[in-house]
Amino acid sequence: MTTTSNAITPAAQSTLDRLNTPSRLTGGGLGSLDGGDFLRLLTTQLTFQDPLEPTDNEAMLAQMAQFSSLAATTESGATLEDISAKLDRLIAAQEAALRLASPPVQP
Repeated sequence: MTTTSNAITPAAQSTLDRLNTPSRLTGGGLGSLDGGDFLRLLTTQLTFQDPLEPTDNEAMLAQMAQFSSLAATTESGATLEDISAKLDRLIAAQEAALRLASPPVQP
């Protein structure tokens, strides 16, 4: 009979520490987690599960669906930020063109 060690890998512990850090708009906490962190947590969860009572398939699928949803939301947010930056540059260029095209105001 083999025994399993309850030691968590340093990478998984680091991920758990970041997960337990309060979120702030400036970053850190949940906002700093990525796909690699999800995979580390998932493999750690699978490593330490009870072989006589494995994780329910529905719970595992729900976690994966949540991660997929989070990834899609993050990608959408990045796309919207890119669009916003391009619109800001376009507006600035149009304002500069209007300033150049309009005659100077004489007192």
